[in-house]
Amino acid sequence: MQTSVTPDAISAVLSNPSFDSSSSDRSEIVVQVVDLKPIGNRYTFTANDGKTKVKAMFTASLTPEIISGKIQNLGLIRLLEFTVNDISSKSTKYFLVTKCEEVSSALDSEINLEGKSEEEEEAGEAKRQKLDNSSVSDVVSTGITLKPKQESVAKSASQIITEQRGNVAPAARMSMTRRVHPLVSLNPYQGSWTIKVRVTNKGVMRTYKNPKGEGCVFNVELTDEEGTQIQATMFNDAARKFYDMFQLGKVYYISRGSLKLANKQFKTVQNDYEMTLNENAEVEEASDEEMFVPETKFNFVPIEELGMHVNQKELIDLIGVVQSVSPTMSIRRRTDNEMIPKRDITLADESKRTVVVSLWNNLATGIGQELLDMADKSPVIAIKSLKVGDFQGVSLSTISRSNVVINPESPEAKKLKSWFDSEGKGTSMSSIGSGMSPSAKNGSWSMYTDRVPLSQITSNPSLGEGKPVFFSTRGYISFIKPDQTMWYQACKTCSKKVTEAMDSGYWCEGCQKKDEECSLRYIMVVKVSDSTGEAWFSSFNEEAEKIIGCSADELNKLRSEGGEVNEFQTKLKEATWSSHVFRISVTQNEYNGEKRQRITVKAVAPVDFAAESRFLLQDISKKNNA
Repeated sequence: MQTSVTPDAISAVLSNPSFDSSSSDRSEIVVQVVDLKPIGNRYTFTANDGKTKVKAMFTASLTPEIISGKIQNLGLIRLLEFTVNDISSKSTKYFLVTKCEEVSSALDSEINLEGKSEEEEEAGEAKRQKLDNSSVSDVVSTGITLKPKQESVAKSASQIITEQRGNVAPAARMSMTRRVHPLVSLNPYQGSWTIKVRVTNKGVMRTYKNPKGEGCVFNVELTDEEGTQIQATMFNDAARKFYDMFQLGKVYYISRGSLKLANKQFKTVQNDYEMTLNENAEVEEASDEEMFVPETKFNFVPIEELGMHVNQKELIDLIGVVQSVSPTMSIRRRTDNEMIPKRDITLADESKRTVVVSLWNNLATGIGQELLDMADKSPVIAIKSLKVGDFQGVSLSTISRSNVVINPESPEAKKLKSWFDSEGKGTSMSSIGSGMSPSAKNGSWSMYTDRVPLSQITSNPSLGEGKPVFFSTRGYISFIKPDQTMWYQACKTCSKKVTEAMDSGYWCEGCQKKDEECSLRYIMVVKVSDSTGEAWFSSFNEEAEKIIGCSADELNKLRSEGGEVNEFQTKLKEATWSSHVFRISVTQNEYNGEKRQRITVKAVAPVDFAAESRFLLQDISKKNNA
């Protein structure tokens, strides 16, 4: 392995104004990399041939070689292609290295063939550092790569720039005359700035109506060369002006925009700020940049951790294996009575939990139909920007800017598919909404958060007015009315209520089809008591099954059976005076002009006595400290 540099190589290059690194008759140049430092997405270093040093910079294409460790500080490299450039307004030259190869890994020390004393070397290094601090910033901020001089007549950097401007596109001129700011450096208090970004996601044009009037809006996700993202939003005139201009995968120079703190309810990228572009913003395509549609970046949340995101403002990303896909349903929107398509899909992941995701509008009819056709193959899908609701415990819904990717080429997707093929197919899955246990990991919607006694709920009649509130409580099932309407006839596909058809069978309005059979689903009330009081809880199918211990079809069969022993009454009696922990929502309903409190069971689980003991000990400790 070579451990020496090419002596006097740098001096020879700097003294030759017509030097061409691509010439076939050039001598081999091996230098040592000294003071390797990152600047943005590139790296600067000092090229050392043992006698002379010169400031140098690797192009961004060589950054992976540095990150992987092929190019190291104090290591040796062979310069294959590079240019000798002047720094603007300085009489300093630097090497811009576009191609090189590793010769040796890091040496023990810096090579010095002149044998300078340590004091002289330190003085020279201090001088170089002073020069570097002033010159490197100019190299990076201007972003100008000057070609090697081909004439013996010296030209200044400003002369070369002037000559180049006459032959470049307007976008390139913008790059030359303005400093391009990285997205990470932007804040709401800056003055003028210009960014160079690629459109990595584009939303649809949406209309809205509020007390101020009607309008339209759309947004795009922008990514710079360092990988930083930001969301830009345009309203009305700006939306109409820029909607057709912004194309997915293209690169643009943007200036004259404004920034503000991001609204967590609507943001889709990891950035504390969001950008607004009005009709006076400047947007210019960088026509010299290659267009490509980048991969969508995800920040996945495991299904078992969805509970902590219920009814929160933040949107989440999810990846899962498709377990089932429903037919398309038509839902009437309350705001304008418009019928919009909806399709439910059930996803599972390695936590052995499932969750229902509702696809709306074009996602329901387009990608939803594609998923229905391939559901038997159990594809993996990744969904960006989902809203987490509390329907049936936990539910997910797409929004207008949600993005669905089928069988993505990502490590997470490959790992999930491998798990499902080897183990998941034969594994019993449980719904995240009905299966939240008190010992759920990572605080996932724990039954021990917001724990209150029943008296705290019943003594506050206005609780839940305006919007639902959520609590956890522990109590006993003290009474179940045997003569109540305990279930309804439901469609086997969508679980919605069906009506008996004129001739035979059952008609589902949601699926718009008739079926010869239906299933029964619980919709019942139970009285729950604790040491402070009692209250009536409404419970639906999954939660009621855990309370009763059997399905509604099975309980209906027991009710219809005769005999000396009433098995139906026995089953209800077995369910009473059993202790459970509940996750509940409290809302206000109006009945006959009178507001009433409605308590709905969102999740139920048997008491984990070890966890309950820890909870009580913590509660005692808190009270003692208080």
